[in-house]
Amino acid sequence: MTARRHAILDSALASGLVPDSVLRLGSRVATWKRQRDEERGGVEVQDARLADLVAHMKSGPIAEVPAKANEQHYELPAEFMALILGPRRKYSGCYWPEGVTNIADAEEAMLKLSCERAGVRDGMEILDLGCGWGALSLYLAEHYNVKVTGVSNSNRQREWIEAERDRLGLTDKLTVLTADVNEFDPGRTFDRVMSVEMFEHMRNWSELLRRVAKWLKPDAKAFIHVFSHRRLAYRFENTWAAERFFTAGTMPSHDLMLHFADDLAVTQRWAVSGTHYAKTLEAWLERLDANKEEARRILSADSTPRHAKVLLANWRLFLLSTREIWGYHDGDEWIVSHYLLEPRV
Repeated sequence: MTARRHAILDSALASGLVPDSVLRLGSRVATWKRQRDEERGGVEVQDARLADLVAHMKSGPIAEVPAKANEQHYELPAEFMALILGPRRKYSGCYWPEGVTNIADAEEAMLKLSCERAGVRDGMEILDLGCGWGALSLYLAEHYNVKVTGVSNSNRQREWIEAERDRLGLTDKLTVLTADVNEFDPGRTFDRVMSVEMFEHMRNWSELLRRVAKWLKPDAKAFIHVFSHRRLAYRFENTWAAERFFTAGTMPSHDLMLHFADDLAVTQRWAVSGTHYAKTLEAWLERLDANKEEARRILSADSTPRHAKVLLANWRLFLLSTREIWGYHDGDEWIVSHYLLEPRV
């Protein structure tokens, strides 16, 4: 999008004059168009595009623009994110099995499911790679007798996690580091490496997985959670969301991980219906709307009132539009993928 079109969209969103019904309809149309565009040309052309994407993801740096992820997501005020996310600040897809009706329980359900699928047990040493606001790291330290190392790209995230860790009396069980994944080396090995919604921001999966394999003890495993499309893999490019929230990111397909099996083999994988992510995004949007005045105040303190108004409107559209993506076709197109990987012998 051009700078002029960005300015027009920002003004329209900040004015609050565009009804949510129009924004949701536009998001559903854009979602349909994205799927149509990625399916163009038939199976042979799709396969060639996938081959090009895999080749791209086996070259270059692990992360192309790590500073952009901070700017767009991770260096925002912790108080602002607290108004959107649930009590564990799980900034990733939650799980809403039958009987779960609120974001707090949905966070707990996905954290529990992830630990079960990763085979976490007492006595383990665990690396939480791309730990975000610390939901998984803190959950592991609270529920298991383990040693956890959380790694984030953001100083603000590390500072918040450390404060919460100390408040909960988990100082001896959890260490948090700020590091650029391009340069990160823990200098040791782990029983589990777990990564939740980090790989989508990465370019060179081949090199990242090679390093993860080196960080695993003998008989250790890696667990990876990504959002995905059931069939189609593509780069985030030339869209409002790509430029504002996912610069240089990738939408994986459910089978994309299988193309990077040189060092780690996928031994199990699971598909989670997109309806769970759609409910998560709807809950985040409801929380943001319920706290919009406080959110504007927090963002204004970090910038200017005008910029805060635009940023808040952008976040509303981001949550609303992505909710429509993961709810598309009853959650059977855009989904969440879980993988358990083991080093090749």
